[in-house]
Amino acid sequence: MKKIEFTPRLLLSSVILLLGVLLAFVPKNTTTPYKLTAVQILEEIKAGTQYLGPDEVAQMVVEKDPSLQLIDVRPKDEFEKFSLPGAINIPLDNLLALEFADVFNQNVMMNVLYANGSTKANEAWMLLRQLGVDNIYVLQGGLNYWAETIMNPQAPSSTSSDDELAKYDFRRGANNALGGGSVETSQKTGTSTGSAPKPKPAGKKQKIAGGCS
Repeated sequence: MKKIEFTPRLLLSSVILLLGVLLAFVPKNTTTPYKLTAVQILEEIKAGTQYLGPDEVAQMVVEKDPSLQLIDVRPKDEFEKFSLPGAINIPLDNLLALEFADVFNQNVMMNVLYANGSTKANEAWMLLRQLGVDNIYVLQGGLNYWAETIMNPQAPSSTSSDDELAKYDFRRGANNALGGGSVETSQKTGTSTGSAPKPKPAGKKQKIAGGCS
């Protein structure tokens, strides 16, 4: 199957279309008043502020950041087969269940939603943002992109920039720290093995290849 490369324009168009479809089928809320309009949510989508990149999340996981709460919105059976370290499972279908209200109605933890790709996590994010929850983010690219960048990073060429080499070393170090195996580092940077060095800032607006929901 040919791999689809998501350009910034294509990604934005896809998310806007998803927003329109989602809001059209969301049942009327009779218990909790909506706090954000579709227009307000659309502005946030255009800004891309809901995304946290895999490098940033991996750093928080490795450092056991107490403010991080990973939330897997996939079905329970998928969650039990594989999940990110420390994640809890709140399937998308149960997102608004009263038993999970305290997870979102707080301003202490940074809730990061993820699924296989970005679609289902974005659906969850839009529903929660419409209810005014403001401490939620989406893992950019989901588990598919996590596997590509953190679990199986592609080695840069010898002519790559120092930033690219440092990013590769960080990803290999993070993979090792999370139990992914031995670490190979770039010869140019000479970073020691077995650690997860700080990544150089890459920005949250990096666009990625798409995947399944």
